[in-house]
Amino acid sequence: MFGMIGSLQAMEHPGQAALVAEVAKDTGQDPVRLNQLLSGAQRQQSILDAMARPAEAKPWSAYRPIFLTSKRIHEGVVFYREHRALLDSLGRRYGVDPAYVVAILGVETFYGANTGHYKVLDALVTLGLYYPPRAAFFRAQLKTLLELPDHSLAAPPDQLTGSYAGAQGWGQFMPDSIRQYGVDADGDGRIDLQHSLPDIIASVAHYLQGHGWQAGQPVVLPALAQPAAKPLQIKDARPRWSVQQLEAWGYAPTAAVDPAMQATVVHLAGEPASDVWLGFRNFYVITTYNRSPLYAMAVHQLAEAIHAGSDALDRSP
Repeated sequence: MFGMIGSLQAMEHPGQAALVAEVAKDTGQDPVRLNQLLSGAQRQQSILDAMARPAEAKPWSAYRPIFLTSKRIHEGVVFYREHRALLDSLGRRYGVDPAYVVAILGVETFYGANTGHYKVLDALVTLGLYYPPRAAFFRAQLKTLLELPDHSLAAPPDQLTGSYAGAQGWGQFMPDSIRQYGVDADGDGRIDLQHSLPDIIASVAHYLQGHGWQAGQPVVLPALAQPAAKPLQIKDARPRWSVQQLEAWGYAPTAAVDPAMQATVVHLAGEPASDVWLGFRNFYVITTYNRSPLYAMAVHQLAEAIHAGSDALDRSP
């Protein structure tokens, strides 16, 4: 008996005992079962390596061609038109442009074709218990995963697969996003972000709505920056100034927009300092999905291309 206990303890991950105690206290789950679940997860060096080379570290000139390909645009148009009734219905329910939901699915997983091959439990254990730079965030996600009820997941926790960061399903939801924004749109009693298109689409739309998407409002507009434009301290994509104020500081939109609207100035990595955009609330909302402005711009441009492609087909004889 002592040997079995010693063997079990030897398989524990650093911090596992404290995590199990927290989850058991908060949910009443059996600590033995939780320990078995976590002890079955493996630290993956490939996950730690992947964290060191994110795509968002690329300049925009290299990042854009990854996601704005003719094939991704074509498949987005096909997906949008094939599921238009469902997309438009859920878009109206949540007040979100459905093309942006499709674009997020396109950027994240190529419309469900590549949802990730890592075990979600391995990913979150690796990053939450072995990756100090962001351990607090990923440990919290691991704790949430262990606390989610069975009906909130497409499969048991030890069978889920996803990205190297532990995101799962077509929309690559982290556990906290599943808990807050996951939707059982098909009414089968389960939130299945891997196999149910109604659940997948509704959950992404609910996420955008929950973060403040503004229906019918712009996302981002090109701007002209004057040579003497005021330098701005910009930490994120949150809109902080009125368009009127930004224009007075030397950043003028190239299209008509309400001068009272709140915006920020967006520079993309690797682009000339004179090549700038004004980002609005909806741009910021996309960055809550992935905080990189490159990601938000890729989603925006893919959504625009999907709209344009679909409209062109509507006009064709």
